[in-house]
Amino acid sequence: MVKITDDINLHENEEDAVIARQAEEAEVETIVEDTPIETVVPKQRISNASVPVNEFDWDAFEQEKGVYDIDKTTIESDYNQTLSKVVENDVVEGTVVAMNKREVIVNIGYKSEGVININEFRYNPELAVGDKVEVYVENAEDKRGQLLLSHKKARAIQSWGRVNEALEKDEIVKGYIKCRTKGGMIVDVFGIEAFLPGSQIDVKPIRDYDLFVNKTMEFKIVKINHEYRNVVVSHKALIEAELEAQKAEIISKLEKGQVLEGTVKNITTYGVFIDLGGVDGLIHITDLSWGRISHPEEIVQLDQKLNVVILDFDDAKKRIALGLKQLTPHPWDALDSNLNVGDKVKGRVVVIADYGAFVEVQPGVEGLIHVSEMSWSQHLRSAQDFLKVNEEVDAVILTLDREERKMSLGIKQLKPDPWATISERYPVGSRHHAKVRNFTNFGVFVEMEEGVDGLVHISDLSWTKKIKHPAEFTAIGSPLEVVVLEVDPDNRRLSLGHKQLEENPWDVFETVFTTGSVHEGTILSIADKHAVVALPYGVEGAASAKQLVKEDGTTAKVDERLSFKVLEFNKNSKRIALSHTRTFEEAKKGAEEKEKSSDAENTQKAVRKLKANLEKTTFGDISELAALKDELDSESHKE
Repeated sequence: MVKITDDINLHENEEDAVIARQAEEAEVETIVEDTPIETVVPKQRISNASVPVNEFDWDAFEQEKGVYDIDKTTIESDYNQTLSKVVENDVVEGTVVAMNKREVIVNIGYKSEGVININEFRYNPELAVGDKVEVYVENAEDKRGQLLLSHKKARAIQSWGRVNEALEKDEIVKGYIKCRTKGGMIVDVFGIEAFLPGSQIDVKPIRDYDLFVNKTMEFKIVKINHEYRNVVVSHKALIEAELEAQKAEIISKLEKGQVLEGTVKNITTYGVFIDLGGVDGLIHITDLSWGRISHPEEIVQLDQKLNVVILDFDDAKKRIALGLKQLTPHPWDALDSNLNVGDKVKGRVVVIADYGAFVEVQPGVEGLIHVSEMSWSQHLRSAQDFLKVNEEVDAVILTLDREERKMSLGIKQLKPDPWATISERYPVGSRHHAKVRNFTNFGVFVEMEEGVDGLVHISDLSWTKKIKHPAEFTAIGSPLEVVVLEVDPDNRRLSLGHKQLEENPWDVFETVFTTGSVHEGTILSIADKHAVVALPYGVEGAASAKQLVKEDGTTAKVDERLSFKVLEFNKNSKRIALSHTRTFEEAKKGAEEKEKSSDAENTQKAVRKLKANLEKTTFGDISELAALKDELDSESHKE
């Protein structure tokens, strides 16, 4: 509290002193503590007059009259002008007046100063006393009489305007990297959490994002999504312009065939990126080694320094193709000059495809074993059925082209060709057991042994059954006994038969199913107005639809067992024509013919009797004869 006792006269007794002290306290109770007296109450405004106690005007003192030379309202106005007007929930500018490891003290011209946690200034490690900062007034005076301010909220309120302005003007902004996230980092920019993609941190791939957490860096705002309020920033964009100029200078000095030293910058499944000192080049996986490799890591490592040769480059796209294997001699140049077609070699299977396998006979020299050269068998199979990757195999050189650097190999040639002695092992008429391998519409392919297949034509499967498809007779994988019908070693063909295992039953059927004979049969199927009928002894016949009409006028159906008459028998075409209708029609016709012949015979007998009687008759019998004649005539008309 400011002391002003020098401006008041001392009183002679204690009562006057008490009164003086009360007057003093009443006059200064509105003065702010720790505020210089000169800024609050001018010296000239306090009266210097000495008034006796007994003459003191207490009423005027209570009404604040006569204490000051000027009106009190004027003094209050001057005092209020020394303090700034603070509005809660507003953003104002303040000055940093003090700071320590935990707090920053900011003066906004109010009667007290605000204290802000230093964590709100993490994005600005260069903050110092005297810096101007924006703060948000949360509370002009809390329960403790403290002014509550927030720098973080002030930044957040004005952040979107600043972010958009920075994007439009292409400004460089500072941001504080808060933490890692999927694919990048979270950066505090103007109080907004912006996304920094991993590819935008630096021009070089970043392997450890944690090294950047809690750091302050400069960025460029590259994208803003107003709908989702997302901001994307980039640090890489700040240095790309400089790098582009550097790249252009380096590329202008490049030449094909030039050997440079570089550092392995990144490794992918398809190749290796090499840093050539400001510009990147790519070594494709096929240009890393003359031999086959499954991944570039088998040849190089990250940060490894090595010499590379420039294979090609594109000034416009700034792409540089590099090679590593080209710095070593081609393995084909070191291939043994004594190797020729027909020689045996040993190698390792490096790649397998459906059509064949590549075998490395020495590092960088490969030969192809086509799937057709893996077995004497003619069946379509995959190379995986014969070989496996990394398997050691022996093979025979089939073709060798040193200029084109191509070689074809075979492994079936290590075994004898089964067709070389086919006629000796499978003579015509010999019987063998085979395995069904495949069907076609015209027959069955069977395997006699590895590499030897034969065909059983569909017509040679059965003597009696009419087979539309081989699947009706046998199944793939089933055993089948066959007879060799024909051998063609030149074309590697073997004609086989199955029905020939038995004698031709049609020689016997010819005597059984004679034309006009009647046999019991069962209708197996009806299609295309023809029915297939199963006859005795396993033979089948055919009947047209009109030959299936029964005596009651209905048509026979499948599975009905009826009597059938043989209309035709053809041994060569193995065809039997049948009819059920004929069986009852001809019987009926025979009965009618028999009845007619009986009636004719009776008539003839009557005529002969009549002639005999005529020779003996008299005139009295003439009337009887006339009646008999009329009767005979009427019967004749009925017929």
